[in-house]
Amino acid sequence: MKSFLLASGNAHKAEEFKELFLDGIQIQAAPRTLEVQETGKTFIENALIKAKAYAEIYKVPTLADDSGLVIEALPHILGVESARFAPELPLYSDKCQKLIEMMSGLSGDQRKAYFVCILCFYISEDEYYFFEGRVQGVIAHEQKGDKGFGYDPIFIPERSVADGKSLAELPEWKNEFSHRARAAKSSLEFFKESMDKTHQKS
Repeated sequence: MKSFLLASGNAHKAEEFKELFLDGIQIQAAPRTLEVQETGKTFIENALIKAKAYAEIYKVPTLADDSGLVIEALPHILGVESARFAPELPLYSDKCQKLIEMMSGLSGDQRKAYFVCILCFYISEDEYYFFEGRVQGVIAHEQKGDKGFGYDPIFIPERSVADGKSLAELPEWKNEFSHRARAAKSSLEFFKESMDKTHQKS
C-alpha cells in the first residue's frame, strides 16, 4: 500500500482523507503545519507548492490539496482566494452571509457555482500527479444546514433529487460525491491500475 504524508497538520483533514483512501492509500498527518506561501494563480500551482514544500522538509512522498468555490458570475471573488475572502470576517457563517448579500440581485443561471478540488501526489521532483474533482451547483439565497463547514451551507449541489438541500444538509451524499471525494476516487483508480501493472511485470 502506498503511503503519503498529508501536507497539513490538521488532524480533522487527515481523518477525512484517511476515510476517502481507506484500504487504498495510507495517509499520515504531518507532525506540524508548515507556513507555506500559496502564491500560485491556479489550484494546481498551489497544490504543487504545498506538496513540494512538505516533501523537501520531511523527505517522504506527500499529498496536498487545494480547493475552493468558484462562482461563475463573480469569477475574481473566490477561486484560489476562497479561504482568504473577506479576511475581516473570521467566521465562515459571516463570509457566507456576505456572499449572499453580494448576490442578492442575481437569479437563475447567474447563481451557478462549483466546488473544485485538486490533489497533488508528490513522489519526487520528477514524479508527481494531479487529480481533479468538481461538484456543480448554485448559490442559495440563505444558509441552510449545520453538517458541513466553509461554504457548504450556501451551496446547493446538482443531484438527481432536486430538493434544494445544501451540502451542509447532505453529509452522507457529500462523503461519496463531493469534489474531494471525486478527486480521491480518480487517484485511487490510477494508483490501483499502476500497481496492477507493476505486479503483472514482476
